[in-house]
Amino acid sequence: MRAPDTGTDHTPKIVGAVWGLLVLNTLGSAGARTIVPLPRSLIQMVTMGSLVAAFALALLVNPRVRVRASAYVLLLTLLLVPSLISSVSQGAGFGALFRCTRLALFIGTLWLLSRWWDGGTTFVRHHIRMYFAVLTTVAAGLVVSPGAALPDLYGGRLVGALWPLTPPQIGQYAAVIIGLTVLLLLGRRTDRTGAAVVIVPSLVLLALTHTRTATLGLIIGLVLAIGSLVLTSAAARRFFTWTVVCAAVAAVGFSSALQAWFLRGQSQENFASLTGRAKVWHALLAAPRTTTQYLFGTGLGDKSFGGLPIDNSWLAVYNEQGVTGIALVAAIIVVLGGVALLRPPSLSRACAIFLISYCAIASYTEAGLGDASPYLLHLALAASLLAAPVEPAPPGAEPGVPGPRVPRGVQRSEVT
Repeated sequence: MRAPDTGTDHTPKIVGAVWGLLVLNTLGSAGARTIVPLPRSLIQMVTMGSLVAAFALALLVNPRVRVRASAYVLLLTLLLVPSLISSVSQGAGFGALFRCTRLALFIGTLWLLSRWWDGGTTFVRHHIRMYFAVLTTVAAGLVVSPGAALPDLYGGRLVGALWPLTPPQIGQYAAVIIGLTVLLLLGRRTDRTGAAVVIVPSLVLLALTHTRTATLGLIIGLVLAIGSLVLTSAAARRFFTWTVVCAAVAAVGFSSALQAWFLRGQSQENFASLTGRAKVWHALLAAPRTTTQYLFGTGLGDKSFGGLPIDNSWLAVYNEQGVTGIALVAAIIVVLGGVALLRPPSLSRACAIFLISYCAIASYTEAGLGDASPYLLHLALAASLLAAPVEPAPPGAEPGVPGPRVPRGVQRSEVT
């Protein structure tokens, strides 16, 4: 995917490597069975090692610790408070403290990278390239061993056969890079060939995962993002019109096939209970809690309750970080969404709207907004897109460092 047509990119290449390491860290250590069995300890060593390396490289490229003001990263930093309080006061153990340390390193790395957040699409390209590389390993596993990539254990849904990735993970990565690539294409920041190379195989992988949340997030997120460009972009208007026409034709002509894909062979009762999630949610909400647990949670854990996955970001945050954590996570969504609505129409704003809306939709059936995860990385990308552009540095100044502000009166006198 080629670079933007306008502007000069002063972001060091090592920053892209740091972003890639953050992506690697958030891939997780639990998933499907791989062709070559990988010990969980080895996977955790790789993912945690990538985070330590990301922080070290970010500190290396930003030794003076120059950061930009960011409400998003500030709120994430505040989220550490209930995480630490609950993990220490509730005696959650070494695992909870380890997760707090991981979250602290994750946030620290974002602070160091915030120096290069300027509202441009540089980090969008890093995001797409890294997740496309992850999806390439999924496709390779499908080619090498279709049986391992489409196991009966997951109902024939696509999983990672080389690296342990679950269908929801693969669907999420595919949906996010499809949406971002479509927006870059509409904004003329990439050509059709480059976009097709990313979009077509990603759509195939998304279809094979049968992931409803990712599909709905992609559709609704793109509708909102493209809708924000309709008044200012003829390409967006044409794409929106053709998409509506094609969707209408598909809904009429392939309604039975789409319904079968959407239900995934489940009964109406199982579908109504969100594949059993509702039972876990009701049990979690009915469980007795002390005042401390209600305010600050029970400590960072594996996003499960009673041995079953919670699969809801808000309830997972409530369980582990209490109502304080819910308030901070809600503030993150509200602040990012509010800033996006106040920005003038642009490609960066559209990409941010897509990411924010996708994460908000996925939060209902996926956990991750309260701990280091791909969802927090997606929102970090949105925050970088909504950052105010950095003023050009004066001659001889270090690139990427904002130059001194010149009083408006002086600027006028120089022009006149």
